[in-house]
Formats: sequence, structure tokens, C-alpha cells
Amino acid sequence: MCMGFGCNAAGVIGCRIINSTREKIIAMITNCFVPCNGRFPILITISSIFIGSLVSNKYSSIVSTLVVLLIIIFGIIFSLLISKLLSKTLLKGESSSFVLELPPYRKPQFLKVITRSIFDKTIFVLGRAIAVAAPAGIVIWLMSNIFIADTNLLTYVANFLDPLGKLMGLDGYILTAFLLGLPANEIVLPLILMSYLANGELINIENVESIGEILIANGWTILTAINVMIFSLLHFPCSTTLITIKKESGSWKWAALGFVIPLICGILVCIITNGIYKIFV
Repeated sequence: MCMGFGCNAAGVIGCRIINSTREKIIAMITNCFVPCNGRFPILITISSIFIGSLVSNKYSSIVSTLVVLLIIIFGIIFSLLISKLLSKTLLKGESSSFVLELPPYRKPQFLKVITRSIFDKTIFVLGRAIAVAAPAGIVIWLMSNIFIADTNLLTYVANFLDPLGKLMGLDGYILTAFLLGLPANEIVLPLILMSYLANGELINIENVESIGEILIANGWTILTAINVMIFSLLHFPCSTTLITIKKESGSWKWAALGFVIPLICGILVCIITNGIYKIFV
């Protein structure tokens, strides 16, 4: 779980130390409920724009930080709840004891550790990411630049998803951005901005105030911000993580569950949040 804060794919690989196959699969599937580095930028940005602005500038950074911390805690709780649910339903079995065998203590060989880390882990994971991200980038560009009756394919997909988005307190463009952000969570917010501005290319606006103006001009409210943060936390992991789940588990079935379970959880929680908000506001 702790490794998942850096990268969910690394967290999945870390599950190798679990002897029980059943518990290893549960840990791999629920690892994505811990926000990785790819999801922190959107959580921090949205929290700063919509939550931090509710208080004076003196306390805005503290409040937005606390909100992100609460989101993280919510993700951890959700991970434990889904783990318990899976252990009682799809992956029933006896709990095993955890034994971690400690090797003999030796003087660290720093050069060897760095070399093996780079070649065995870093380049391996980056290679997987590139293999998936490159074709996905082509798909995103094509959808943004192929027009049918003066409307690009990206807008057609967004319009199709808009009813579900409204039910979740979001919109079709947001859901489309999350779907197209499957290769890497970092591109979700640029995709949302690209869709609203109709630029046809990914953008990276450094000014948080400018991002806020674009989002508010396209109908974002405090509810939209909260549900985007919730969905960003609970939605399916990136493609690299899904491929890693398949490799570590040996079956696409578990990778598919690693996609479907978080997606359903994200949709249901956002629908509930949207319903509660409309009842009391």
C-alpha cells in the first residue's frame, strides 16, 4: 500500500512478498485505491482551486492540504473495506500468517543497488508505460482532430457519456478525460482543459488561477470538484498497473477485475455524493 503512493504498478510488484495467492490478488486489486503520483497533481490542484478558495489566503493552503489528506485516508479505508468484501465473496479462504525472511546483514553495495534498481525495475516499468502510452497518444490526437459535421470524435464520446456524468455530478468531458487518461493519470486534467478549450492538443497551464477560471466557466461547482477528486481516487488504475496485475497474477481475469471494481466503486460513490448534495443544498 505504501509503495502505491509512489506508483501503483510498483505497489502491485511489491505484493510478491505475500505467500498466499488469494491474499496477493486481493492486495493487487485494491492497491489502486491508494493515490499514486499521477493522481496527486489533480487532487492538489482541484483542492487548491475550489476548497482553498473558501477561506482566507492565510489558511487556504492548510485547508486544501487537509482535504487532500482526508481523501487519502478515505482511499485507505476504502481499500480495507473492498479487501474485506473480496475475502468474503470472490476470494474466500483462510487467512495466512505473514512471514518475511530477513537475509543476513551485509554492508550495502550502493553501486550494485542503483544499477539493479535502474535496469531491473525502473527501465522495465517505463518500457511498459511507453508501449501503452504511445498508441494511446495517437488515439487521443485522432479523436481530437477528426471532425464529423464540424464536431470532433472527442465531443461525440463526451455527449454520449454526459447523462452518466450528470448523474455522478460531473459531465461527459470529465468522464472522457478519465477514459482517455488510462495510459497515465497525469494527462487527465490537461485532457479536461483541452476538451473545454477545443484546442485539439494537450495543454499544460501552470497558473492555477487560469485553470480555475476555465473550469468555473464550464460549469464546475464545489460539488463537481469534490466528485472529481473522489472519482480520481477510486477510478481504475493506469494501463501500466493493469498490465502488471496480469503479469503478476498470470491472468487477464484479475486485471479486468482490477479495472471494473474501482470503476464501479467510483461511479457509485459519486452518484451517492451527488444525491446527498441535491437533497441538502
